[in-house]
Amino acid sequence: MSRVAVLADIHGNIPALQAVVSDIASQGVDEVLVGGDLVGRGPQGSEVIRQIRRLNWPSVRGNHEDYLLTFRRGEVPADWLEADEWSASRWMADELTPQDISYMQRLPLALCSQELPDLRLVHASPVSTSDGIGPWTTERRMRRHLDSIEQSILVCAHTHRPLHEQFADGQVVNVGSVGLPFNGDRRAQYAIFEATDGATTVEFRQVDYDLAAILKIYETSGFLAQGGVTAKLLTLELENAQPFLVPFLHWASTLGVPPIAEQIDTFRDFYDPDEPMRSFLRRLEGASGRDHIAWDPDGR
Repeated sequence: MSRVAVLADIHGNIPALQAVVSDIASQGVDEVLVGGDLVGRGPQGSEVIRQIRRLNWPSVRGNHEDYLLTFRRGEVPADWLEADEWSASRWMADELTPQDISYMQRLPLALCSQELPDLRLVHASPVSTSDGIGPWTTERRMRRHLDSIEQSILVCAHTHRPLHEQFADGQVVNVGSVGLPFNGDRRAQYAIFEATDGATTVEFRQVDYDLAAILKIYETSGFLAQGGVTAKLLTLELENAQPFLVPFLHWASTLGVPPIAEQIDTFRDFYDPDEPMRSFLRRLEGASGRDHIAWDPDGR
């Protein structure tokens, strides 16, 4: 019997990570893998990297590693270096040390488990760090992703929503998010894979952590005050375990509204995080007078 824990999307949330580290220690696992997005969307990216490195847990690279690296290299549009909308990204990129940057640059795009050789881990999908596999992904598309790898178990993250699709000859598993779940459950989430007698089962775990502690860190670190509209929307994501940032940016862009903190209350009057996204888009189409709105469920 082999047991492998996979966690991902920590997003600079040390209280959530510490709770998961403690839970993993009690589960008798043989190996731990990390599915990327250690940083971004939270104020403690550097400390998360240090903890993962101290634990010697291998990680793949996520889109937020790539994202903050582009800020550090200055490879972003000029207005991103000034606009309030991007102030949180600038803050998070500046918080990283040169050692963090070097570590992030070396992260691979995929890993295979040493304990379970049939398990292949990527951040989003085998083709991209931002091509997420979520509840909206068709079975046919999941099948194509599974067929594109040699292993029979494709493990991913990125969408912040646990998912398990079983095929006759394999599995596609999304382990959810440690630091910023989007499935309505505020607990830190990860998964344990167990191989027994030739079969591999998946246990999704949910771990209570001190949510008030990370919200306090938002304040004491300066992230909330200096991170602009993005930091404020991220607090709503933590409190509700639902997406707010990308829907807000989409709403603002579609209606031609400036994406500033003063618009959050108006947005909240329009947006219901429990509403199916297709319904939200239909209402947004009606409000904008447009016939069709392109939607990227992964966003940034």
